[in-house]
Amino acid sequence: MRAFKTAILSAALALGLAGAAQASEAVHIPQQNWPHGGVFGTIDKAAAQRGFQVYKEVCSACHSMRLVPIRTLAGIGFNEEELKAIAAGYEVQAGPNDAGEMFMRPAIPADRFPSPFANDQAARAANNGALPPDLSLMAKARVGGEDYVYAFLTGFEEPPAGVNLMPGMNYNKYFPGHQVGMPNILQPDGVSYADGTKATVEQQAKDVATFLTFAAEPHMDARKQMGVKVILFLIVLAGLMYATKRKLWSTLH
Repeated sequence: MRAFKTAILSAALALGLAGAAQASEAVHIPQQNWPHGGVFGTIDKAAAQRGFQVYKEVCSACHSMRLVPIRTLAGIGFNEEELKAIAAGYEVQAGPNDAGEMFMRPAIPADRFPSPFANDQAARAANNGALPPDLSLMAKARVGGEDYVYAFLTGFEEPPAGVNLMPGMNYNKYFPGHQVGMPNILQPDGVSYADGTKATVEQQAKDVATFLTFAAEPHMDARKQMGVKVILFLIVLAGLMYATKRKLWSTLH
């Protein structure tokens, strides 16, 4: 019990230090080029699929995505059979049954991604008191969006001379305060991409950042397409209104 309270206190202190550092030091997040950037950009579905693989094989051991239905993956190119196969790899709680008991069953595409832990207390106990954040909206929740996600995942390094890390903390040059409980989870060739893409740390970070961008806003491509159509419509409408105005006023002179 004492060890658990110590872990909680350490995590709280770390968050406090990070907040103070953020207030006193602006961390510069480098900007990346993304296929989905700009008005006409669209999600790179191949990259998003690779990013999902990174999430599934690496990130999901600690991080949940409990706001995202599995069937959302259809938006990056997974067909119905693939969605069923992906869902079958998870178990979700269901019930109660006739005996009034809850039970576990294989997930279906309509289910949301289950959490790796039964509850927040279990998650903290497994991570030295720190609560791994849910990644459903991570690409929207952080200033810098996908740029921040990429920078954070590639920002782990040895601390500079004179920097003393708190017990259980790791140095990340892009994290406010530079001390974070999460270790460097991406390793070269840490996953084997089915399409043959070389799984460098930078590639994995860019792919998972793309996937998290899609997960946070799965209708982004459709929204952009609708926006372009509306702009074109307004341009045509403005032209017609101008032509009509010219026609009407020409009879008055």
